[in-house]
Amino acid sequence: MSPAPRSANSSPCSASPAPGPGGPASGSGDPAPRPADPAPHPTTPSPLRFGYGTNGLADLRLDDALALLADLGYDGVGLTLDHMHLDPMAPDLAARTRRLARRLDALGLGVTVETGARYVLDPRRKHGPSLLDPDPADRARRAGLLQRAVRTAADLGAHAVHCFSGVPPAGTDEDTAWKRLAEALAPVLDAATRAGVPLAVEPEPGHLLASLDDFHRLRHILGDPPALGLTLDIGHCQCLEPLSPADCVRAAAPWLRHVQIEDMRRGVHEHLPLGDGEIDFPPVLEALAATGYQALTVVELPRHSHAGPHFAEESLPFLHRAARAIPDSAEGSTP
Repeated sequence: MSPAPRSANSSPCSASPAPGPGGPASGSGDPAPRPADPAPHPTTPSPLRFGYGTNGLADLRLDDALALLADLGYDGVGLTLDHMHLDPMAPDLAARTRRLARRLDALGLGVTVETGARYVLDPRRKHGPSLLDPDPADRARRAGLLQRAVRTAADLGAHAVHCFSGVPPAGTDEDTAWKRLAEALAPVLDAATRAGVPLAVEPEPGHLLASLDDFHRLRHILGDPPALGLTLDIGHCQCLEPLSPADCVRAAAPWLRHVQIEDMRRGVHEHLPLGDGEIDFPPVLEALAATGYQALTVVELPRHSHAGPHFAEESLPFLHRAARAIPDSAEGSTP
């Protein structure tokens, strides 16, 4: 398998049709009139914990972003290690991490560590080098970044470290790509095991590991290591999975370590503000609650940083209303 890189803003996903309520077209990311939110249910509390990703607040200083999220009532933050926030390549990373841990504790924010920064390793190659690069030294650089992320996550008390496979370079056959991925992840999983922090791999449209089936393929290649978990992006489920997003949650439950959430349309990999796409959110949140998932569900709108505070302010009330729309009969149910 050797898919060509796709536009991160609007890349198509190969998929069969899946049901989902229609949503208004809006790809600009600018503040606009919002569609009707899910009808609230007045009594059902949400056991879910919501966060917002710093990759959607890239124009803010990290301390300002954290203060904003705490003031808005978020439970936590999806922290992308990047030069403008917590730079994983900085020589004083350990000291900065200790200060950040104290700040998160003071604000009452949980955290997950994300590693999707575009140019943190190479200023000229987006997400480069990857775990699939032909040069073993390049693959080792990416694996080294992930090992740093694991140590940082342990020092922050984070519940997981997120990562993804990368796009196979042109001319790379499928078997070679999977072999490289498994070998590159082995030392990262060893570090995650020692640190007691799961590595949560995200199926990403256009990447080698693009779907839930691909996650299970990696899991079996590696011998099902306990430290290997799953990041489930709800929008990606809508984009390309044959199951509905709620059914994806139920299917992924045993391996679920991190959740990202945004709206999306079928067949188009474009992260949209909640309510601007086709996802029916109450069944998704109902499924998450029923699995007993305890970690953060993080809003991921990296291309909306130009209006990050606005979308952070809008997203949490939307999710709370969607959670209150879960029927009473669903509370306490099991998958």
